[in-house]
Parts: sequence; C-alpha cells; structure tokens
Amino acid sequence: MRPPETFSTERLLARIPRVADAPAVFAAYASDPVATRFLSWKAYHQIAPLEDFLRDRVNDWAQDHRRYSYMLCLRGTDTPIGSIGVDLSGDKALFGYVLGRAQWGRGLMAEALGYLVDWSLAQPGLFRAWAFCDVENPASARVMEKAGMAREGVLRRWHVCPTIGPEPRDCIVCARTK
Repeated sequence: MRPPETFSTERLLARIPRVADAPAVFAAYASDPVATRFLSWKAYHQIAPLEDFLRDRVNDWAQDHRRYSYMLCLRGTDTPIGSIGVDLSGDKALFGYVLGRAQWGRGLMAEALGYLVDWSLAQPGLFRAWAFCDVENPASARVMEKAGMAREGVLRRWHVCPTIGPEPRDCIVCARTK
C-alpha cells in the first residue's frame, strides 16, 4: 500500500519533494526557528544539509520505505509553503507536518491532513490515523481536530524538540479510527 504521489485539495497541491526545492523550503519554513520550534529537528542554517534531507525523502518514495513526504504548494504554483508526511507502520498511519508562518491561520494544513487521514482510513489494512504535538503547541492540536481527529490524551515525556532542549516533552495525541 502506498499513498498517491500527488493529491489536490481545494487550495493545495501536494507532490513528491525534489532536491531542487531546497531554496524555497529554506525560505518558507526550514530556516525559521519559530516554524520549526516544536519539531524533531532544528532550523537549518544552510541549504546543503537541507538538500541532503530532501534527497533522502525522494529516496523514501523510490525505495518504498512506507514513509512518504509531500511538499505542499498553493494550487496554481509549484513553490513549497510547507510539508506533510505519513509513516505507515502495520495497521497505523502517523502524520507529521510543518507550514511556513506566512500561511498560518488559514486552515491549509487541516485541509492537507484531512485529505491524508481520509485516504489512510479508506485503505483496507489501516485502522488508525494519528498524530501528536507538543502540549505548548495548541494550534497544531486544532489542526488535527479540524482534520477530523479526536483528542485522546497526553503522552508523557514522549518527544524531544531539540530547539527547546534535550529532554522528552509531553505531547497531545489525536487520532481517528475505523
């Protein structure tokens, strides 16, 4: 089972990353310590390591690692404004996402996440679509809820945000099941 290589929503086009996306990704969100604050990686200070990261994401698709990342572009453009990924593990789909601050507050990420949650739960072998966010990131929890996921609780000492510190932090977990 593998997700579609591209998908469209009302306002977005999602596509496989390209190494050539690195400058646009760097400018839109990857170099922004605010946009990346609650992620598992620190903001990039140079484009070359970001190119390596994107090369790995392209290879995930080519080698069918069951980990798939998308670049999110506003419809009618080909310039990334964010990214969303799905990690298929057993009967579960785990989602992660980031969006450039210039696009915050418009419902764009909920639109992309909602599409992928719907896709995952339409697959016969998947029964749980889930994601988590830092407890200090309520906007991300709202994204999950707008995408049709229900808040299940708090995972204690679950995720390290290296921008904040080396210790695991509490996270809100949301899911939709069938």
